[in-house]
Amino acid sequence: MYGFINTCLKSLVIEKYGEETWDLLRLKTGVQDTFMTYEVYKDEITLQLVDKACQMLGVSPEAVLQQFGEYFFEFCKRSGYDHMLRTLGGNLYEFIANLDALHSYLSLSYQAMNAPSFRVEVNDDGSMHLHYYSDRRGLCHIVPGIMGAVAMDFFKTEISMKIISQSDEEERTGKKEHIVFLVTQRSAIPPKPKPTPSSQQIKKQNFEKTLNKFRDRANQVSVCPIKRKNHWGTIRGIVQLGKGKMLRGFLPVYPNNLWVDVKTFCNGLPFHIVFDEELRIKQAGVSIQKIVPGIQIMGIRLDQYFNTVHPEVTLTISNVRKFINSQFVFRTRREMMPESWKNRPMLELRGQMIWMESLQCMLYLCSPLLRSLHELEERQMHISDIAPHDVTRDLILLNQQRLAEMELSNQLERKKEELRILSKHLEEEKKKTEALLYAMLPKHVANQLKEGKRVEAGEFKECTILFSDVVTFTNICAQCEPIQIVSMLNSMYLRFDRLTNVHDVYKVETIGDAYMVVGGVPIPVSTHAERVANFALGMILMANEVKNPVTGMPIQIRVGLHTGPVLAGVVGEKMPRYCLFGDTVNTASRMESHGVPNKIHLSPNSYRCLKDKEFEIAERGEIDVKGKGKMCTYFLIQNLTAKENEILGRPTKETDSGRESSQSLHDELNKKDSETPCPPVMQEDLTQEVLPTIPMQYADRPLITNKERSPGMKDLPGKLRDSRSHKSLHLTTQQSQDKQINRGVVTESRPPSGNVRSHFCSLL
Repeated sequence: MYGFINTCLKSLVIEKYGEETWDLLRLKTGVQDTFMTYEVYKDEITLQLVDKACQMLGVSPEAVLQQFGEYFFEFCKRSGYDHMLRTLGGNLYEFIANLDALHSYLSLSYQAMNAPSFRVEVNDDGSMHLHYYSDRRGLCHIVPGIMGAVAMDFFKTEISMKIISQSDEEERTGKKEHIVFLVTQRSAIPPKPKPTPSSQQIKKQNFEKTLNKFRDRANQVSVCPIKRKNHWGTIRGIVQLGKGKMLRGFLPVYPNNLWVDVKTFCNGLPFHIVFDEELRIKQAGVSIQKIVPGIQIMGIRLDQYFNTVHPEVTLTISNVRKFINSQFVFRTRREMMPESWKNRPMLELRGQMIWMESLQCMLYLCSPLLRSLHELEERQMHISDIAPHDVTRDLILLNQQRLAEMELSNQLERKKEELRILSKHLEEEKKKTEALLYAMLPKHVANQLKEGKRVEAGEFKECTILFSDVVTFTNICAQCEPIQIVSMLNSMYLRFDRLTNVHDVYKVETIGDAYMVVGGVPIPVSTHAERVANFALGMILMANEVKNPVTGMPIQIRVGLHTGPVLAGVVGEKMPRYCLFGDTVNTASRMESHGVPNKIHLSPNSYRCLKDKEFEIAERGEIDVKGKGKMCTYFLIQNLTAKENEILGRPTKETDSGRESSQSLHDELNKKDSETPCPPVMQEDLTQEVLPTIPMQYADRPLITNKERSPGMKDLPGKLRDSRSHKSLHLTTQQSQDKQINRGVVTESRPPSGNVRSHFCSLL
């Protein structure tokens, strides 16, 4: 089938059921998204689409095909075939009778079209028998949908169609499936009841009749009789009588003798054949005799030189009379053609059959079936071989121009499809680029940079910063190969990066084995300390899954937390980074460097933020911190209310006891990964990608979202630093040098009244 059919089916699914249904249907059938109008596709594609649509929508194939038939009629009208369809006939019978002629015309453009064939018979009771012939089985239910839509739209009638017989005609050369529909129709517009005349109206009508009688008598007396009328006066009187209404009863007049001699008839109609009931040729036009010299022998059988192309039946007089209202297409037999035609395409004739009762012969008025000048040249024929009155001349020239327009349209569709695919790939690459950019910078900061805006440095009054490093990392590097170090750090950072999505904290950077995270920046939240604390607990758990390449034992990490104000901004032009500045960063780094392996070291400020929350905290005591002097620090032990799987962002069960279900899920994924031949490190990385990430629930919400802030959004409260006084804290682009730049604003969190407690709800 041509892509026009599949495009119609796609349009039906999208219009009736939505684009998501089409995408799902397309994925289930494995077909492409776009079909070229003039390109031929396998019938299996359309049949698969119909079959899967029935399964998805839970509808019978008959209902789907009938709905497709109704929509196909509307789709053809919208595609420019409206006027062509309306002029096929003045009633449903004429419309169906001319469908084959329409398909024959369309085959000039759609040369590979294999359209069904239709034949209609009128019964005595006004019903019709519609004969449907097709090579495609199982699609007959499209016909009631099409015919019902045509009858209602063009002729304002409602029809009912019922299959009364279904058979395979083996004697046919093609379109063997033969289905007969019984078509009954009734008007969709109820007739208006005739108003009953009143007594006054009856009296008025009687008075007018009496008055007209007197007028007629007066006219007969006053008019002088005409003795003789000329010829034109008689004709004028016939035409004017009844204002032309007499023409409805027109009866043709035939001469006593045919005033055309045989020679003139054969030259004037160069393509015609007269044959009798035994298919013996009695007469033929001069052009057919020239191309097929054998039929000059009068009495030769027609089926010896021609095959029937349409209708696809054996060439017998009974079949010809059965399909006499159809167009007949004959093709010359190659074995009967002269030697000069051996390497040429065979000649096809298309025309009408007329039964001559008085002669008991059939007249075949035909023309050569040629679609373009190229086909004319292939057969070494010329325009002069066709009679001047034959519209085939104009049809060849017009169709040549139409074929050129179709080729341009086809090229345009292909270019359009290529642009659509390129646009889709570009959108995918754009998403990858944005994902990489958002991994390097906060989303709203990255959006400002993409728009060429200057990102101002902002001051955050309170946030929590975390530093971590690997214990004895220097010794590990000295005893291992570089690739082992890279694999170990990659395995560890994959797990840590996953935790940032669980607790919604911002990863600032990694330098070697050092990992830096901040909560409350760049999106201020009131639970920044709780988020970072839970993230630190998850880091300790995840570090136990990473092996030391030297000892084979789990690695040990130190973690330090500190809470305080910072200044944040974008630095650099080549590789811009969102960095934090201030004494809070230094203090957090000191907490990490003065920490203990596998312990979370808290500063006094962080302790004050977490002491009233659901955390177990142990006092370390007073220690000497480099550059800070004496400080009383603390160790974060555990979260008293959250389970380990909640902290790690893994799914939990109602009977989950904590780490057991998490470990079993991890073991199951490791077992699946072990079935494929991958290195151990690669298996661990794949496991981390397969594990689902479930964000942990917190009591607060961000004061601003990660989405791009609209230009008209008012600046949120927060203290700004002038970018001109901090040249290293902004990024200047070439496009923004000559523009006036609006100052970007980073908001600060407003501490709520009372204590903010975190709540861990059951995960979905």
